Amino acid sequence: MFNISSWKEEKFISDKITTEKNICNECGKNVFFDHNRGLIICENCGLVHSENSIDRGPEWRAFDSDQKKKRTRTGAPMTYMIHDKGLSTMIDWKNRDSYGKEIPVKLRGQIHRLRKWQSRIRISDATERNLTFALSELDRMASSLELQKNLRECSAKIYRNAVEKHLIRGRSIEGVAAASLYAACRMYKIPRTLFEIADIARVDKKEIARSFRFISNELDLSLNPTKPSDFLTRFISELDLSAECHKIAKMIIKMASERGLTSGRGPTGLCAAAIYASTLITREKRTQKRIAQVSQVTEVTVRNRFSELIENLNIDIVSLKNKHSEK
Repeated sequence: MFNISSWKEEKFISDKITTEKNICNECGKNVFFDHNRGLIICENCGLVHSENSIDRGPEWRAFDSDQKKKRTRTGAPMTYMIHDKGLSTMIDWKNRDSYGKEIPVKLRGQIHRLRKWQSRIRISDATERNLTFALSELDRMASSLELQKNLRECSAKIYRNAVEKHLIRGRSIEGVAAASLYAACRMYKIPRTLFEIADIARVDKKEIARSFRFISNELDLSLNPTKPSDFLTRFISELDLSAECHKIAKMIIKMASERGLTSGRGPTGLCAAAIYASTLITREKRTQKRIAQVSQVTEVTVRNRFSELIENLNIDIVSLKNKHSEK
């Protein structure tokens, strides 16, 4: 005998499985959710898999960012860039209540004292004070380097992991914060050198490198070494070179890596030499001094890496170099 309740239960389970896989059980095509009618429909055969779905979005509408900000009833999203992850409450400095009315003059002194105590209790122990200072330093350095938000979050997470494992003891907060930012740049393959990090940090390059090696080993970050091709696009852009020059420099770096010329050499120096060789081939005049300034290496390094490329690669650079020196 046909049982309608068991059939509904089986159909509900089938619809749930179908919706989770986003595949129609009739034709095997994709299904989509129609927000206007609350239906889950197959895009090919039109079979309705589910109806009367609950709209879990807000009941209000916003037509610009100001309306959305005024009508939303939730706070900012959780972030690692704040010591309490942005989950604590905060008393606004505007003298208005939740309804937008002005606070009476008699209560403003009391509200002012509440604000002061609320700001004090947000930072309760030494760990939170450490995080407050370190995360502000991370934000300052990331802003100076114009790094994106997801990389800042990653660097803050690395620093938090270092604090949780007690890796900060005996080391400066600025050094570990700069090392965390450098590690995040390496993880996201953003071409930033230790010299660039040290220029904006309040510690020297040796301390940042020492802290980076320590936290990368202790946290098991397993970062791949940087390659000359990682810096190529940024250096080409800063030198205002053509796409043809970029293509030739990329080919030279590829040939150098295949012949083992990149091992034991600094990636920025080899990248600078490849760019200099490509400028000679494309006849785009860029001096060794200018290329060395952009790549943050010395002119001697550029010349040495350039000589190695001439000796080991079958590129007609020598004649072009002579022509360039004659001019």
